[in-house]
Amino acid sequence: MQVLVTNDDGIESPGLSVLVAAAVRAGHSVSVAAPAREYSGASASLHGSSPDGRLVVEHRRPPGVGADVPCVAVAAAPALIAYYAAFGAFGPRPDLILSGVNRGQNTGHLVLHSGTAGAALAGALHGIRGVAVSLASAAPQHWDTAGAVLQPVLAWAVEHGRTDRVLNLNVPDLPVQGVRGLRQAPLARLGAVQAKVEASDGAVRLTYADVETFAGADATPDEELDPDAPGPDGPVTDSVLLAHGWATLTQLRAPADDPLPDFAGWDGPPPVA
Repeated sequence: MQVLVTNDDGIESPGLSVLVAAAVRAGHSVSVAAPAREYSGASASLHGSSPDGRLVVEHRRPPGVGADVPCVAVAAAPALIAYYAAFGAFGPRPDLILSGVNRGQNTGHLVLHSGTAGAALAGALHGIRGVAVSLASAAPQHWDTAGAVLQPVLAWAVEHGRTDRVLNLNVPDLPVQGVRGLRQAPLARLGAVQAKVEASDGAVRLTYADVETFAGADATPDEELDPDAPGPDGPVTDSVLLAHGWATLTQLRAPADDPLPDFAGWDGPPPVA
């Protein structure tokens, strides 16, 4: 299987080599096309630096990736890289996109803003399987744990993954032996945010006064939790499980229509109110 590895942390991130190693170990043909700079929070942005209508591409090798793996740095957001890859811009069209390993978790409805997930979802729009991988620390210490958890998930994705869906994998930043297991989990709801907008001198700044965290998401990995017991609001969410030391897997779907059964529409000009 042809696998494209990308991310939103940029070509210099050590997380790329973790995904490359996992894919190579599984016997896949691997190439890397990652942003030339950091694009965290880019979601599915199609931003790219193209002075004459073409993306700027240079041969650069991420740390820890062998010379036998084709690698390029692209002056573009990860979703645009996935979009171009679907048309063979960086070699053979990929059968699967591995995105990450991201510095920091991508859980809850905030996954909407993730460039890591955005790259995989952009691939899904073109019928390409995808796995987005994140490690729950802004300064990860256990990259190898992400690789170890990914290995069986990657095998499952190859065998059972849908081309119109994406797997979102979050891994606690713990030693491999400290991970409690892996559970499928629903997305946590977005916390309630109290914010203040300040406008002056033609600029606007948003400052956060208080953030209500996900219920249970401030736990520590050594706290006990039954991952299969529903809480008062339903199944235990990805954020809570991750905080308790569990790796989580959530299937995401690319944008799709949702019919309105009670809306009839009309014929002719718009009706006058």
